[in-house]
Amino acid sequence: MTKKQASADELIATIIKGIDDVKGDNIQLLDLRELENTVCDYFIVCSGTSNTQVNAISGSVQKLVSKDLKDKPWHIEGQGNAEWILMDYVNVVVHVFQKQFRDYYDIEGLWGDAKITEIKPA
Repeated sequence: MTKKQASADELIATIIKGIDDVKGDNIQLLDLRELENTVCDYFIVCSGTSNTQVNAISGSVQKLVSKDLKDKPWHIEGQGNAEWILMDYVNVVVHVFQKQFRDYYDIEGLWGDAKITEIKPA
């Protein structure tokens, strides 16, 4: 029996719920499908107020995606200092920033051609 791959929509909804559960802030969904030479279809970008919260957001997302969709990130970076944690779910890449690092790296600015949707807290 093969494992059913979660749809991108299911994955995005689950990731956003994971972020929201621990009060992740300023959640943006960047749709990259119309752009050329992208590494994935979607970025989800959010902020935490401290490295503790950034780690909590990352943990919450991983736990929820694992529990609800039986999926885990292909790759994770940045858990050591928790200033910017990147979780790669292949088609969806999650960026969890501390606010000052998010402002500095300005992912939304770099990918300004993407369709950006602001996600309101539940």
